[in-house]
Amino acid sequence: MSLLVLVSTLSLTIEKHFCGGVLVDIAIFTEVEKCSDDVTGTTENNIAKKSCCKDEVDVFKGLDKVTTNSFEDLDDIQKQILLAYSFSYINLFEGLPNLIIPHKNYKPPILFKDIQVLDETYLI
Repeated sequence: MSLLVLVSTLSLTIEKHFCGGVLVDIAIFTEVEKCSDDVTGTTENNIAKKSCCKDEVDVFKGLDKVTTNSFEDLDDIQKQILLAYSFSYINLFEGLPNLIIPHKNYKPPILFKDIQVLDETYLI
């Protein structure tokens, strides 16, 4: 839940640099690198050279304030759904009943004679 709040309040700026209609560089946290043709200046005759490069900046603005709603702000249907969901979720982890083991206190009878010796059956 805290990760969702962190991501929703995060603002992000993506800068793109195009040269001649071709994407050259994308930067998220740093400045874009300019290509060598992007340098504009004056020549000997004071004529400014027009650049074929352009920059685009996309800004994704996050939330400024995080608002919390109380239970009373919800509609009646939303209250019923929330209560039904919480009731079913709580009962989901209800403990299992103890298993009845019918032979738990059973004690085998005491052997008076060795049956294998009486039947003369020997395991090899």
